[in-house]
Amino acid sequence: MNGAKGDDRGRGRGLGRGRGGTVAGLAMCGALLLALVPADAEAQGGTGQRYRDSSLTARVAHVRRLLRSTPLVDGHNDLPWAMREEKERPLDVVAYDLRRTTKGMTDIARLRRGGVGGQFWSVYIPGEIRDSGYARVQLEQIDIARRTIARYPDVFTPATTAAEVRKAFAAGRIGSLLGMEGGHAIENSLGALRAYHALGVRYMTLTHNVTLDWADAAADVARHGGLTEFGKEVVREMNRLGMLVDLSHVSPGTMSDALDVTEAPVIFSHSNARARANVPRNVPDSILARLPKNGGVVMVTFVPGFVSQAVADYAAQLGRVRDSVARAAPGDNDAQFRAVAAWRASHPSPVATIADVADHLDHIRQVAGAAHVGLGGDFDGITETVQGLEDVSKYPDLLAELVKRGWTDAELRGLLGENVLRVLTRAEAVAARLQKSRPASTRTIQQLDRRPTP
Repeated sequence: MNGAKGDDRGRGRGLGRGRGGTVAGLAMCGALLLALVPADAEAQGGTGQRYRDSSLTARVAHVRRLLRSTPLVDGHNDLPWAMREEKERPLDVVAYDLRRTTKGMTDIARLRRGGVGGQFWSVYIPGEIRDSGYARVQLEQIDIARRTIARYPDVFTPATTAAEVRKAFAAGRIGSLLGMEGGHAIENSLGALRAYHALGVRYMTLTHNVTLDWADAAADVARHGGLTEFGKEVVREMNRLGMLVDLSHVSPGTMSDALDVTEAPVIFSHSNARARANVPRNVPDSILARLPKNGGVVMVTFVPGFVSQAVADYAAQLGRVRDSVARAAPGDNDAQFRAVAAWRASHPSPVATIADVADHLDHIRQVAGAAHVGLGGDFDGITETVQGLEDVSKYPDLLAELVKRGWTDAELRGLLGENVLRVLTRAEAVAARLQKSRPASTRTIQQLDRRPTP
């Protein structure tokens, strides 16, 4: 999560997907159409190349045809946190009715218009919580997500494997997986990690914005130079479980160490290219260049400050103005508010656009390859949006921009969901192998990092 959470923080069946018979008919029609196309046509560009110079309407129509046969799997949506933070009835899954237009960026109608076929629901909790501990809040977030999925069985299907996502999509439903955002929630316990996996969690972002006892975060002080020995054991145990290692939010050192240790492909559930927007939350080219060997995927996010360098620079300047105003009028909140508002009125914010997001996708495709890109919008985890990507209904517009830029059908299918489903399938295979030879780890942070026992 991005803006609303710290630094980062969509009715009907739609899109021609119905229950089994309709999908089977679509699959048969697709097979017949492919039989009429030369075997290497898609590799050379496929039918999508015909639409490169077409109108936006024609390109969107083509994208919608792809979405009928390929699940769009988004890596990060913070709806459970939006439900928790809803002012009038917080944590109330019934009151936050997804069959109606919600206040946020996600409801059923908009998910259908956007063509979403699989979703990692983020069960984020802040790394700054200091009440009863992280575990209680983490369990509450998992509970919110699971109750939401169960409340709409005609729309969502619980999923823990790539095959289950595909099965849900074939039935016209959205395969729904859970992703934990921040390793602070395991409270330095591999047993807790296994318990979360047993509850259905299928990725864990190693950190959120706070550096942990065992891993450095991008937005905090790097105390370890990456992962400690216990942090490396966390990665190994995630491999054994089949839980995806998510490297969004972590420092470059942590990214590098995780890539050194992991036996399974990694993901970045919601990150962009640092070469396009030089902010700590984005991925350096040196890491992108390692993805082909690892097999992992960067799922590009729609956070304006991670998308546009101009927006990032504006935010930094605004921060400096706020600091200056606070020093000039200490304790006078009204004066501070008026001064900042006046500055913003005379300094309008730049706007991040769909083209900016497409630039990140193009860059990652160029450096890492088309097999290593995906989508992770961070909807309902942000307070500002990219122009043209305001909610979960807008994915087809972004994809149409990529058609215009010459992305082939094969590349688009990979971006939509085939790439991340490949990663999940491979992680499942690695786990099956490791579980035959490696028992659950009982190593502790005290043992591995030589910390004195309290």
